[in-house]
Amino acid sequence: MFIDTHAHVNFAAFKNDADEVIRRSLAGDTWMILVGSELKTSGRALDYANKYEKGVYAAVGLHPVHLENGPVDTGEESYMSGFIARAEEFDYDSYEKLAKFEKAVAIGEVGLDYYHLDPAKDVSLIKKKQQEVFAQQLLLARSLDLPVIIHCRQAHDDLFAILHDFKQEYSRLIPADRPWGVIHCFSGDEDLAWKYFKLGLLISFTGLITFSKQWDDLIRKIPLDKLMIETDTPYMTPEPYRGRRNEPVLVQYVASRIADIRGIRIEKVAEATTATARNFFRI
Repeated sequence: MFIDTHAHVNFAAFKNDADEVIRRSLAGDTWMILVGSELKTSGRALDYANKYEKGVYAAVGLHPVHLENGPVDTGEESYMSGFIARAEEFDYDSYEKLAKFEKAVAIGEVGLDYYHLDPAKDVSLIKKKQQEVFAQQLLLARSLDLPVIIHCRQAHDDLFAILHDFKQEYSRLIPADRPWGVIHCFSGDEDLAWKYFKLGLLISFTGLITFSKQWDDLIRKIPLDKLMIETDTPYMTPEPYRGRRNEPVLVQYVASRIADIRGIRIEKVAEATTATARNFFRI
């Protein structure tokens, strides 16, 4: 069994066949966490999760790119190459209400994104807003004893500082027996990975590792129980399906690549990452 720990079947790319995609993944022994990026998609993730007895769960949160209006380049070479973000003010009470549903198992996707900053705007002000909203959602997660799914793009220094200070200030809310957050689609190096591990966090890999060798050494060296696997559906489609819309069932190719890098059987990767995910999300 596999668990895709970060999927967006709740996005518009699946508006015509979301349930078909979900059922195909479940039939392929693949569970999933459907991750929101603003209030609408967070609610939709929960709606889909509530339709299935098991195997489909939701994360709710406000992504940093949705704090400002403007185009967002996804980096994809397809019809999913970008979208227009619409600014949303973070409403703690609204997200708290969604997060209290049984099928809501995390706060996410939240964090910092400096890659998409518009230089024509006050960049320092936008960064400050991202940092403040991120801190509020960290507090929401810990107040509800939920893990947090963290997005970071070109902002690791500030992200680490916020997480470090948060853990010190709210140490009483940080669980000692399990990780309390995951850096989704990890983009750093080995030193950064260990800094996050020491904070009590995990890292996660997407199909990116199937067509880039940048993280091979890291994947070879780190403990297997410190990582999870994901698709970031509909983006980051793994080889041999690059150029097509991604979906949760393809997370097996991420696991297969990790197995190849480490020289172990895919069954061992599946067993380890599934156990880690079930403990992390408590599913």
